[in-house]
Amino acid sequence: MSKDAPRTRPELLDRAAAYAETVDVDVPVEDLEWTISERAKRRAGGCRYDPETGDITVVLTWDAYQAFGWAEFTGTIRHELVHAWEFHRFGESGHGERFRRQADRLDAPRHCRTFTDGRLELVCTAADCTWRPDRHRASKPVKFPDDGYRCGECGSAYEVRHVDSGRTWRTHEGYRRARDALGDDW
Repeated sequence: MSKDAPRTRPELLDRAAAYAETVDVDVPVEDLEWTISERAKRRAGGCRYDPETGDITVVLTWDAYQAFGWAEFTGTIRHELVHAWEFHRFGESGHGERFRRQADRLDAPRHCRTFTDGRLELVCTAADCTWRPDRHRASKPVKFPDDGYRCGECGSAYEVRHVDSGRTWRTHEGYRRARDALGDDW
């Protein structure tokens, strides 16, 4: 990390708010709230909107900042400013065409990359397919892999693998057995 990079959470919030002032986006950045997330495992940032008050809070993930460094993390800040702009202007935000156009204009990533590996992995059962998306939580495709879900590349069946233990399953019952067997190690 460079010597001028923020080293503490308050420094990161101050630097992010100051950086936001330099971004050419039509949102009153001086009115934005800034906070740190210690819990997020996948998202580098977030933007919350209270429709009753109009308050907009930009949430930055400390672990993502630590993983990315300041130079890359400025993209996350610009990404969240696009959400703030949409909330301020339209009362809603997503990652659709309007977001994409504004993100392109600000050189902001449309999606911020994850900064940790998932603890679960979907693995295609076809011998010649390399599809292996990771998952951080037990979503429906993890819990119910035999419920009509298929490989995103070739359409074959897949199995779920718990990365740390190596346990795999292809059915909901298999998921339950793995979850019970792993207990606190889940």
